[in-house]
Amino acid sequence: MNSRRTFVKQTGVSLLALALPIPLISYSKSRFMTTENRFDVIIIGGSYSGLAAGMALGRANRKVCIIDGGKPCNRQTPHSHNFLTQDGQTPAAIAALAREQVENYPTISFREDFVVAGSKTADGFEITTQSGDSFTAKKLIFATGIKDIMPAIEGFSECWGISAIHCPYCHGYEYSHMSTGILANGDMAFELGKLISNWTKDLTVFTNGKSVLTAEQTEKLTKHGIRINEMVIERLEHTGGYLENIVFKDGNKTPVSAIYSRPAFEQHSIIPQQLGCKLTEQGYISIDPMQKTTVPGVFACGDNTTPMRSVANSVAMGTMAGVAASKEIIDEAF
Repeated sequence: MNSRRTFVKQTGVSLLALALPIPLISYSKSRFMTTENRFDVIIIGGSYSGLAAGMALGRANRKVCIIDGGKPCNRQTPHSHNFLTQDGQTPAAIAALAREQVENYPTISFREDFVVAGSKTADGFEITTQSGDSFTAKKLIFATGIKDIMPAIEGFSECWGISAIHCPYCHGYEYSHMSTGILANGDMAFELGKLISNWTKDLTVFTNGKSVLTAEQTEKLTKHGIRINEMVIERLEHTGGYLENIVFKDGNKTPVSAIYSRPAFEQHSIIPQQLGCKLTEQGYISIDPMQKTTVPGVFACGDNTTPMRSVANSVAMGTMAGVAASKEIIDEAF
């Protein structure tokens, strides 16, 4: 201690400075991994399916990181339905309660970020986020959803999820017996016409141009009182996303309360494909009954894997993905 005091006296360096650890050279997080960046499972996407997967893994005492950008596809949908105990609740409220419950498990952590890259490693996977952080995991679960490609009709995107809807089982009850449209043509128009006729008889198919329905399909729709309108649509008149009129290029308009549509979509994240995950003919991530993709160690759940877009279905698929990923880790270690 005396030699230290002599050094202090000669140099003017304080004892406090001598007590501090020598600083290490700073490197970017993306170059060097710490134990804080290593997980059993990384879940990409933190909405219903991702949170359900996280809960299953948290209850299996797995170290998990859930990475989510905070922009769910149903963020402007006013109410969620067909989910027992939560029927009529807002999507945001359901997600908030789910997150609160998942946060109770100490092995689960959350990061608000976007995953921009992923690669296979010797013992699992490495992913990189938009902020430049890198993380590794034994398993990956993609709960990234899909991105709807809105038709080039003014007002459609503002109405999407509110009065421009895709599923009668999710939202049809609220528009029962009201004037309703179907924005589709050909086989899709026919199938939707048949389906939606269960909820309302005041129904019109808007082909937005020349109809390509077959003669037989046209006859059947007409027989059931379903009208076919071939005029080109210019815009949707609405108030706060609630549809009032369909306005055509020629200036005419037709009052409707809701319109059904199945717009084109693309995967919200291309990383599963970059890792080698195969897609189905419809564009969904191909999975088996255990939510396993075609790449070992990679799972997928929720809207990115199925046309059945509902909160209840997403939760069920997420739970299965979490259980299957945990079981796979157990089997590999036993």
